[in-house]
Amino acid sequence: MQQTSPLRRAARAMAPLAWTGPAIVLIGVVVVWPVIEMIRSSFLKISRFGVVQGSNGAANYAKLFDEPDFPGVMARSVIWVVAVVAITILLSLALAQLFNQRFPGRRLARWAMIAPWAASVLMTAIIFKWMLDPEVGLLNMVRRDLGLIDALGGADADQLGQAATAMPWLIAVAVFVSLPFTTYALLAGLSTIPAEVYEAAKTDGASRLRTYWSITLPLLRPALTVATLINVMNVFNNFPIIWVMTHGQPGYSTATSTIFMFILKGSDIGESAAMSVVNFGMVIVLVAIFLKVSKWKNEVS
Repeated sequence: MQQTSPLRRAARAMAPLAWTGPAIVLIGVVVVWPVIEMIRSSFLKISRFGVVQGSNGAANYAKLFDEPDFPGVMARSVIWVVAVVAITILLSLALAQLFNQRFPGRRLARWAMIAPWAASVLMTAIIFKWMLDPEVGLLNMVRRDLGLIDALGGADADQLGQAATAMPWLIAVAVFVSLPFTTYALLAGLSTIPAEVYEAAKTDGASRLRTYWSITLPLLRPALTVATLINVMNVFNNFPIIWVMTHGQPGYSTATSTIFMFILKGSDIGESAAMSVVNFGMVIVLVAIFLKVSKWKNEVS
C-alpha cells in the first residue's frame, strides 16, 4: 500500500483554509485588529488632533472614572437597553402571534411592518424630531386640535428638551425601529412549530393561554434567544437615534455610554478610547448575563 507523502498530507490538512481563510482574514481585519487598536489607544496620550504623545498608563481610565457624569451614564445605558429590548420583545410576541393568524389584508399588514426596518434609522430619528418640535411639530398641532395644549405643558413645551419626557420618547423611537426585525424573527420561529402539537393540545382540552404558555413559548425559545441577543447588542450600540434627537442633552440626561464616548472624543481621544473599552466590556457582560439567564446551552444540546 502506497503511503501518502508528508507534503501531500499537509496540503490535504490545509485544504479547508481555502474556504475558511477569507472569513478568518475578514474577521481579523474588521473585528480583532480594531479591538486591539482600541485597547492600545486607551493607554496612550493622544491630542485632540489625533497626534500620539506617548504612553499615558492608566490615566485615561482614572480620568474617565472620575467624571461626575460617568455613573449616571452607565446606569442610563443599562436602563436604555433593558427598557427598549423588553418592550420590543413583548410587543413583537403579540404582533408575531397576530401575523401568524389568517385575516383579510394580512399580506399588506406584513409588508407595512417592514417599513420602519427598511427606512434609514437616521431618517426615522429626524422625522420624529420634527414631529416633536415645540413650534412646528405635528404633535403640537394634534394637541392644539384636541384642546390639550395647556394640559400637556403649553404650546412651547419641548418634549425633547426636558429630561422627564425626552428619554421615554427616545425609547419609543428605538422600539419602533426594532419591532420589524424582532417580529419577523419570532414569526419565523412560529412557522416552524408543527400544527400537530396544537391539535394534540386541543384534544387534551388545553386552553389558549395554557397552550401558548406551555407549547408556543418553549418551542419559540431558540428564535426568542437569537432575537433578544441581537437586540441587546444593537440597542446598546445605537447612536443615531439619541444623537439626532437630543445630542444626549439636556446636560447628559439622555446620553448613553456610546453617546458619552463620542462627546469625549472631541476633547480627549485617549479617554474616549477608554470609554470604548468599557463599552466593549459592558456588551460582553450584558450578553453573558443574558445567555446565563436564558440557559442557551439547553437549547444547543
